[in-house]
Amino acid sequence: MAKRLTISLLLLIATLVLASVAFLYAAPDKFSQLLFVAARHHAGLERKEITLPDGLRFVYLEGGKGEPLVLLHGFGANKDNFLQIAPYLTDRYHLIVPDMIGFGESSKPLDADYNPALQVDRLHALLQAIGITGRVNVGGNSMGGLLTLQYGLRHPDNAISLWLLDPAVVFSAPETEYMKTALHAGKNPFEIQGADDLGQIMNKAFVKPPFIPRPILEAQAREFIANKAVQNKVFADTMKSDTEQRVAGMKIPTLIVWGDHDAFVHPAGAEILHKVLPNSRVVIMKDIGHIPQIEAPEQTAADYISFQAALPVTAKQ
Repeated sequence: MAKRLTISLLLLIATLVLASVAFLYAAPDKFSQLLFVAARHHAGLERKEITLPDGLRFVYLEGGKGEPLVLLHGFGANKDNFLQIAPYLTDRYHLIVPDMIGFGESSKPLDADYNPALQVDRLHALLQAIGITGRVNVGGNSMGGLLTLQYGLRHPDNAISLWLLDPAVVFSAPETEYMKTALHAGKNPFEIQGADDLGQIMNKAFVKPPFIPRPILEAQAREFIANKAVQNKVFADTMKSDTEQRVAGMKIPTLIVWGDHDAFVHPAGAEILHKVLPNSRVVIMKDIGHIPQIEAPEQTAADYISFQAALPVTAKQ
């Protein structure tokens, strides 16, 4: 009897696995959507959306309890880039994680100006619209790190602290191959023509790239291609940023985190920013690439919590 039950259970598991594989190949878009829904639920985040008075639609994730912490994704990414780290934060922070305008499920007007200053003004308008009217912690990865700095410049009275995860566009740092392409060839080095291009970028973004099944990689590549014109516009507008020159002397408490194997933005940018931000702290993560909140979520969260714990009470008042 026990042997028959064991065989039946194994057959059931095999059937479920085969059904999942069939679903993955037959409908990769829907399959990945279900995975994201499950990951959001695990992280304690709820998908929400709102249309601002100017007609721009924001889609964002929200959840957790405590001080507000706004998390901003990088170029070509979206709100789900913080799903791995969110479970380590939601018991301490009230997370707001938007798709920035031009990305994900939010509005993508081709004729919009995507200057970082305007992008963070739109973010501020989103926060006001959803009732986050007090001071907030802001963090971001890559382009999101640049926007985090811009938020500190544009809305210093609303910023408790800043969290920079391999922030983009520190132009005075040594040039990586990607930055050389962007600065001297005038091209978007992250433009995607197909799944192979996306796979190569993923391999460069991480020291240990996460496994992504080919059908999902192809589905993501199709999304990149569909949004190519907007992405190129965002990239061109972002590269005009003078943020690095303007942040010198900004006193908002800031945690600067950089993976020591970042192939996109040189890790030397950490010390450059540290020198001009008088109230900053640097963490260099060993054997980590460009996206530490995915590659080492637990340690990245622990470093942030430690940084927050060391802040004087007066910094949060």
